[in-house]
Amino acid sequence: MSVLPRPQPLIGLILGFFVLLACLFISVSYGAADISWQNIYESLVSFDGSREHLIIRTVRLPRSLLAIIVGAAISTAGAIMQGITRNPLADPGILGVNAGAVFAVVTAIFLFGSSSPNFYVWCAFAGAGITATIVYFLASLGRSGITPLNLTIAGAAISAFLTSLTTGVLIISQRTLDEIRFWLAGSLAGADRSLILQILPYVCLGMILTLIISRQITILSLGEDVAKGLGQQTAWVKIVAAVCILLLSGSAIAVAGAIGFIGLVVPHIVRFLVGVDYRWILPYSAVFGAILLLVSDIAARLVIQPQEIPVGIMTALVGAPFFIYLAKTKVKK
Repeated sequence: MSVLPRPQPLIGLILGFFVLLACLFISVSYGAADISWQNIYESLVSFDGSREHLIIRTVRLPRSLLAIIVGAAISTAGAIMQGITRNPLADPGILGVNAGAVFAVVTAIFLFGSSSPNFYVWCAFAGAGITATIVYFLASLGRSGITPLNLTIAGAAISAFLTSLTTGVLIISQRTLDEIRFWLAGSLAGADRSLILQILPYVCLGMILTLIISRQITILSLGEDVAKGLGQQTAWVKIVAAVCILLLSGSAIAVAGAIGFIGLVVPHIVRFLVGVDYRWILPYSAVFGAILLLVSDIAARLVIQPQEIPVGIMTALVGAPFFIYLAKTKVKK
């Protein structure tokens, strides 16, 4: 059941885009130095090299655009995970995918030093993919098979293990810690156009594949027996969905670190609005995830101005209580 009857989900999606656009202007306007909306417009159409225009074009606009891309990617990945596993607690962070990607990137920096962001994206893909496979295998060993509870426990165990290994690497190598200290907590600081262009192809490909299989995810979310009864090739749907998750979450983690709970919270809010049809859930998740991360980043920059805190801390303040609520009300053995 959804709050928005047809064809109102389309209207809601359009309104969401306008809210996202308003948040983008607010994000570019406010910071250590407040900048008028007129200056923002002029910097885009008639750049003159002034201090305000440079701040907008080289610092705030790239950071805000990266927040939109990362928020959309993480929330969409979370929605896919919840759909194919039928686990209300599924999220790249909770199921260990984030920890695997972070460990792979930290290990790569420790072994090879600084490199191109594109290299770290591939490291994040590898770490996320291997970790997801291990979690899925461990969950299947449980007495009742792959249940939401078994997946969550396996994800938490692997996440704790990989986090310990990551901490060990950072203790050994002060150089590695100095390079990624802020990134580890989830941060959008230091974003530039080249960083966005590095991950944009992977995110776009993941989004396109996601929309292509959205109908199949809806059927699979009703149960594997139901999906097979309707003639769906569930194995292929899961493989394509896994590729989408790796593309989206791996890209986001490589550039912004382990930003948690966006992928958990947003799909639940979206399902309340539009129901269980993933043809609506996925685009709504992308828009709402972008809005939530952009608003979180604005708060992270303003709450202890002129300093800032990692945006991952802001999302955790919202997501952790929501996770506890879901764990108490939604998870069944």
